Amino acid sequence: MSKRIKISAVSYLNTLPFLYGIKNSGALNDFDFELDMPSICARKLIENEVDIALIPVAAIPYLKNPYFISDYCLGTKNKVRTVLLLSDVPLHEIKSVLLDYQSRTSVNLVKVLAAKYWKIAPKWIDASQGFETKIKNSTAGVVIGDRAFSLQKEFKFVFDLSEEWYKMNQLPFVFATWVANKPIEKEFIRNLNQALKFGLDHIDDVIYEFYINFPNSEIDLRHYYTQNIDFRLDKEKKISMKIFYDYLRDLELIPDKIINKNWKALMTNF
Repeated sequence: MSKRIKISAVSYLNTLPFLYGIKNSGALNDFDFELDMPSICARKLIENEVDIALIPVAAIPYLKNPYFISDYCLGTKNKVRTVLLLSDVPLHEIKSVLLDYQSRTSVNLVKVLAAKYWKIAPKWIDASQGFETKIKNSTAGVVIGDRAFSLQKEFKFVFDLSEEWYKMNQLPFVFATWVANKPIEKEFIRNLNQALKFGLDHIDDVIYEFYINFPNSEIDLRHYYTQNIDFRLDKEKKISMKIFYDYLRDLELIPDKIINKNWKALMTNF
């Protein structure tokens, strides 16, 4: 009897098509499924608590042997709308930045943009739950996920981090992708990708189900899925990921011990 595969995925609006496919396609059997914030997905995969996760790309180098198992991801060609730097003042008047505790990728992305594109050097502050109320005056904040939709209305300056990345590199950006921490049976990988495709092929059903559960929502989910999120991990996005990793190395945002131990495996399995 084969071991049940454990999967962790993000519980945000951007993953609803994936979750719908996993739950409704009928393609997958013998698996356990957990919903977590991005940072917890990463921790569980790194610590071998799960076998597969939709993991923030900045956390992938921390895996000893990452296995990219899907051509699907959470990416965007330009503006994503749910990964933002919010501020009361312009970029060059920002003195400190509160960093969202939910995702390592967004935190690293804002540091790359600050150093390489905006040319600013604010104080970085690791934030905790409830930090959104402390974004004011010269203290800005990185906010990710569904709450970004409503919070952006409260600030004069809103910087979409993936849009800023596109301005700097003329490339799309990948926030998270499906990764395993060990070899997975080809049949299961094939079935997982079939399930993910099923969800993307049934976007109308995903949207209908959302509005049934949240009838008063002001979020234009169709626009979000068709204009902001791009679910294909294509060649251009892979190039963008490698450039992002180069920035992380150059700015020493990835510890040397991680680069020395895991970098070869990352580049080999990518």
